[in-house]
Amino acid sequence: MKKTVVSILFSAAFLFYACKKTESKTVDTNTEIKSPEKFTIDSLKVNDSVKINEKLSVNYASKVLVFPTLKNKALLDSIYYDKKGITDYSKEGLRRFLDKDKAEFFASVKEDNKDWISDIQNPQTWEAGSFMKIISQNNDFLQIEYLHTSYQGGAHDNYSFDARVFDLKNNKKLNLKDITTMPKAKLEELLMKNLDKIPSGTTDSGGPIKNSDMLLVDVIPINEDFYFDEKNLYFHYSPYEIAAFAAGDIVIPVSWKELEGTINPDFKKRIKIN
Repeated sequence: MKKTVVSILFSAAFLFYACKKTESKTVDTNTEIKSPEKFTIDSLKVNDSVKINEKLSVNYASKVLVFPTLKNKALLDSIYYDKKGITDYSKEGLRRFLDKDKAEFFASVKEDNKDWISDIQNPQTWEAGSFMKIISQNNDFLQIEYLHTSYQGGAHDNYSFDARVFDLKNNKKLNLKDITTMPKAKLEELLMKNLDKIPSGTTDSGGPIKNSDMLLVDVIPINEDFYFDEKNLYFHYSPYEIAAFAAGDIVIPVSWKELEGTINPDFKKRIKIN
């Protein structure tokens, strides 16, 4: 009788353990696995003007790029570096920022020039502009051009360019040292050597004028306004930065061949430089 009871208890315990073991292996086959969100780009434009008096109108224009899938704050801070004080990078957040910036610009023109603005003799339009444009987006590198324009009287308007490259894989702005270790003096030599490779587009009665004919510096400084493609690394200079205003903005290419032996191996692999 005792053996029968023990046998029954043992069998019951075995069955209970087997059931528990089976339960522990149960997998919820309905679990949703989310795919990475596809990188998208949107844009937002604002263009408005006010009439200050009979002679003066003021125009505000801006185009910003919007990146709904980017969430890293440090990266977004760097992308919108010229939008001081912005904290909301959604499309609506950017719209609110631009509306506020526009209102502050209009108010500042009236306030800063109130003592003499009534003395303007000829009809004119003053302006402030800020525009973002995609250069390229490949291999998890996002390249953006920023154009800033302004005019508040004088012989001509003013404008400047910035170029920035963002590493979307590592959530950071790309610096020149991330691309090449070429010594500063050697790179400056290449910039001078290649100054006229991309024509200025400026002409006079004698024909085209070279960038080198309008140069204002003895040494072309290396700047961080660069971008690249499969052939070259390009350095972008704004008017007056290295040459006369008539030269406009100047782009100087430096080929990957010229940078051979100094290119960061990881960078070289990512953009598939041969």
